[in-house]
Amino acid sequence: MKALLDTNIIIHREAGKVVNQDIGILFRWLDRAKYSKCIHPITIQEIQKNPNNETVRSFMTKLDSYELINIPTPLQFAVNEVSSRMDVNENDRNDSLLLNEVYAGRIDILISEDKKIHTKAKMLGISDKVFKIDAFLEKIFSEHPDLVNYKVLNVRKKHFGHFNLSDEFFNTFKEDYPGFDRWFLKKSDETAYVTINKDNGLILSFLFLKIESEVENYHDITPIFLPKKRLKIGTFKVINNGFRLGERFMKIIFDNALANKVDEIYVTIFDHRQEQLRLIELIEQWGFVFWGMKGKERVYIRDFKNGFDITKLKEHYPYISRNNSTYIVPIYDSYHTELLPDSILNNESPLEFVEDFPHRNGISKVYVSRAIQPHPCRGDILIFYRTGGYYKSVVSTIGIVQEVIHNIKSEEDFIYHCRKGSVFPETELKAMWNYNRYSKPFVVRFLYVYSFPHRINMKQLIELGVLQGVDDAPRGFKPISIDKFNLILKETKSDESFIVD
Repeated sequence: MKALLDTNIIIHREAGKVVNQDIGILFRWLDRAKYSKCIHPITIQEIQKNPNNETVRSFMTKLDSYELINIPTPLQFAVNEVSSRMDVNENDRNDSLLLNEVYAGRIDILISEDKKIHTKAKMLGISDKVFKIDAFLEKIFSEHPDLVNYKVLNVRKKHFGHFNLSDEFFNTFKEDYPGFDRWFLKKSDETAYVTINKDNGLILSFLFLKIESEVENYHDITPIFLPKKRLKIGTFKVINNGFRLGERFMKIIFDNALANKVDEIYVTIFDHRQEQLRLIELIEQWGFVFWGMKGKERVYIRDFKNGFDITKLKEHYPYISRNNSTYIVPIYDSYHTELLPDSILNNESPLEFVEDFPHRNGISKVYVSRAIQPHPCRGDILIFYRTGGYYKSVVSTIGIVQEVIHNIKSEEDFIYHCRKGSVFPETELKAMWNYNRYSKPFVVRFLYVYSFPHRINMKQLIELGVLQGVDDAPRGFKPISIDKFNLILKETKSDESFIVD
C-alpha cells in the first residue's frame, strides 16, 4: 500500500525540532502497517522554497526514506474541473496535484490535515481514500487490532502538582504563554483531566476546566462578555493517536457544563499550530462559534442554554426532545461496555477498560442491526438494554439517533460506515456482512448522551409495565410511549436537565 503525504506533514516531520508529536506517531504506524511513504515532486519544490535552510537541508538528506513519484500522472479531467472551481492560488493547485494521484489510482491513500483538500476529495468521490492523521490511525486499528501494542489509561482526574513540567507535552504551552510554568505551579492543588500512555507514563491529553460566575471580569475580551455563569476551558490539548480522545474530552466538558448549570462555555485559543487548528475544528463541530479576540488568542463560545434542533444535533448536544420517538434497543453483554464504557456496571472493573480503541472514546457511535421494522429516525431516542436474563438485563444508557444508513451496496461501503464508531474489528464486520446474502445489515449512527445513575433490570421493567413479560424483551427496536420513557427516567433516578420538554 502506498500513502502519499501532504507537504506540511513532511515539513513537520523533518523540522529541526519536534513541533508536532502527532507526526511521529503517524510515521511509526505507517511503518508498522507496512505502508510505503510517498512524496510528490511538487512537495520537493515547495520545501526548497522554505526560508528555513536547516529544514531544507534536513529534508534533502533524508529524501531516500521516501518513495518519490518521479513522473506525475497527467491531470485527470474530473480533478481539473474541481481545481478550476476551487483553487485560488498556487498552494491550492499543488494540493490538487496530490489528489490527482489518488483519483487516478496510482496512490492508495493521501494523508493531509488540510480542510480544503478534504473538501475537494469529497467532490471527487474519493473521501474514503483521503485521511486526516487521526482518521488514518482509526483505520489502522480497525484493520489491524493486533498491532495495537500500547495502552492508554482511562481518563483520570489528577492534581497539577503530580505532573512533570519537563514532559514535552507542555512545550507548546510554554512557548505560547510566557509565565506558564509559574501559573502551572500555582495550580498544584487543583485538578485536571488527563490520559496517559500506560507504557511510558507520558501525557497524551490534558483538560483543565474552571467555573466562572456572573461577576467575572472579562475586560480583556473583545467584544466584552455579558454577565453569565460560564464554564471556561482553561487548558486543553490532545495528541493525535487514533483513539478519538478529543471527543472523549468534549463529553467531559458537556457533562461538567450540565452538572454546574452554566449558560455558556468558552475557550481562548491560538491558531498558529496544527494541533490548535484541529482543536478549533473539533469544537466547531460541537456548536462552538467564533466570538472575538483576547489579545492574539481567538475566543470561541458555545451557548449552553436548554435547546433542541433536529437539524443540528451535535451543535445542541447533549439536549434531546421527548417529542421524538423512543426505542429500547438490545445490546449483548459482551459488547455493552466496549461501546458504552461510561455505562460500566457495578460488577465490572473500570481498570479493565483502558482507552485503547476509538469506539470507546467517541460520542458518535455505531450500532449494527438486521432488525425488521420499525426502525428509528434522526432525532429519535435510544434506550440501550444490556442483555443477560431476568435479573441481569438492565437499561443503562440513552443515545440519540444521528443517521440510519440503509441499502448499503457493498462490503467495502459497510466497513467504511462502521469503522469509526463500531466495536467490531474489520474481520468481524466482513463476517457480519457476508453472514446472510438475503438479509444485509444496516447501520445506526447515534450520539451517546447519558448513563442512568441507577439501573433497573428486566424484572423491574416487567413490574413497571414497560415490558409485558419475559417474551416481550426487545429483539430489535422496540418502541415505547412517552409515559414509559418518563417512568424509566424516574425509576433510574435520572437528572433530566438534558431533556428540553
